[in-house]
Amino acid sequence: MVGYSVIFLLLAMLMNPQSPEWLTRAELSGFQETSRYAETLDYCRRLQAASPWIRFTSFGKSPEGRDLPLLIVSKHGAFTSGEAHRSDAAIVLIINGIHSGEIAGKEASLMLLRDITVAKQKPDLPARVVLLVVPIFNVDGHERMSAYNRVNQNGPREMGWRGTAQNLNLNRDWIKADQPEMRAMLKLYNEWLPDLVIDNHVSDGADFQYDITWLLDDNPRVGAPLLQYIQKDLEPYLLTTLNTSGHTASRYFELRDSTDPAAGIDLGPTTARFSNGYGTLRNRPAFVVETHMLKSFETRIKAHYDFMEAVLKKLSGDPQPLRSAVSESDELTATIPSKYPIRLKQNTEKSEPFVFRGVEYARQRSAVSGTTSISYGTKPVEITIPFYRTMDPEITIDPPLGYIIPPQWTFVTDRLDLHGIAYSRLSAPVTGEFETYRFSEVTWDAEPFEGHHLAHFKSAKVTERRTVPVGSAVVWLNQKTNKVILEMLEPDAKDSLIAWGYFDPIFEQKEYAEGYVLEKLAAEMLQKDPKLKEEFELRLKNDPQFASDPSARLLFFYRRSPYQDPYKNAYPVVRITDRSQVQPN
Repeated sequence: MVGYSVIFLLLAMLMNPQSPEWLTRAELSGFQETSRYAETLDYCRRLQAASPWIRFTSFGKSPEGRDLPLLIVSKHGAFTSGEAHRSDAAIVLIINGIHSGEIAGKEASLMLLRDITVAKQKPDLPARVVLLVVPIFNVDGHERMSAYNRVNQNGPREMGWRGTAQNLNLNRDWIKADQPEMRAMLKLYNEWLPDLVIDNHVSDGADFQYDITWLLDDNPRVGAPLLQYIQKDLEPYLLTTLNTSGHTASRYFELRDSTDPAAGIDLGPTTARFSNGYGTLRNRPAFVVETHMLKSFETRIKAHYDFMEAVLKKLSGDPQPLRSAVSESDELTATIPSKYPIRLKQNTEKSEPFVFRGVEYARQRSAVSGTTSISYGTKPVEITIPFYRTMDPEITIDPPLGYIIPPQWTFVTDRLDLHGIAYSRLSAPVTGEFETYRFSEVTWDAEPFEGHHLAHFKSAKVTERRTVPVGSAVVWLNQKTNKVILEMLEPDAKDSLIAWGYFDPIFEQKEYAEGYVLEKLAAEMLQKDPKLKEEFELRLKNDPQFASDPSARLLFFYRRSPYQDPYKNAYPVVRITDRSQVQPN
């Protein structure tokens, strides 16, 4: 019979985080390898078995049928969203492997959770934080492992693929929510409503000293209380903490000229297709953390580890400033502003000096590409360069009171549901004068992007008589998701549904006329309308391409005739500018 002392010794060995049983695949391989999907899930199950602070579950399925793993971490037993929100804890969502080749965050998360819950090395963590950790988001891409998936990246030996099984990019899908993984994520997001999001990545781009940078919006679309918290409290703390603990940290940036760091660096506006842009719409600080691709796998893991630990220490000490900033920003968002910057642009005239911590480099003429190229050395250099990071409104709108969406456009209400947006249905048809949009100069990208050919157009706000049918969705702008609503439904938003091509059928002509019919119709129209005749002749004179195209000349008349489809190029969504407009006929 085995003695109790032997049993306790064996248990102590198994619970020792430095024993082989608790080392991650990265640690066991000397930071040369990353764990496969099954191994990762096994480690998560063992964490749950070893600690009462952890629950391991799945929040959805991938297209190839894999579970989407989720670890819920709470010292105080708050393992449901209701329990978490009734506590005084901040809720933090950590996402790893949205691009599954960029996988250092997964290894760092597993190591951090082990050190907190099994080793008990960090007794103050997570004191007033409930953690939601997604070890791998793009699980199908994670299993498409190869040594040749990321030419820019220094290890591990094999890594996952950027795209999903459908070859789509999850970090371009936050607002349009095409993919099953993202739909599951949005369900999780709306159930828990995290106060802060960390989305772990590995950068591409230039070489420099920085081992960790991050994208975090601080532009005019960020709620004022949240903006103040980010600028005055959260970000200065992180920069100080990381830069004094052995890291070289900075806000994320891109070189203005990829071959010349001295030309300066840029930080342009991000949009709602990205996790940080979506976080801005939801009034949550959403970090896209970028460790540096050319640093070792071990260095990247350490940087992710320390970043996450710094955030947890900050919020475990006092989560109330963050929670208040989020709550107050939600309240402000639910009140319709008189003006809203629906699209931002980088101010290319305004910069601030930035001490760039780079490495020596040389510029030369390339015999391969035939243009100027850059090569990097290893010697550290510091140069003061301009940083262009100011963002100004490019298009500002006057938001309506709400929108009405006819029932046939089901993809809109589908996404309203996914984003947690409330709406009602008309119980009877409504006829009235409504604000809406008409479009002209419509074009599409020649190449697909994320499975879509993006649409480009000129929009013009018009007021016209419309009848919206029974069952139409009525969306009021009195919600903390107001910015999400505006982003989806205002056409000039960068990531509007119409820009993504969902409304493409409105640009199609469905009825046609034979040429000999139009010849007769055109002659009658010219005879009856001198102004039309003058317009036609002027067009012939000034537009040689038009003048030489018989079909275009006939189409000129068809589009000015009563036979032209009155709803072609007309936005089917209408804006509510007076509450009386939704009264039934």
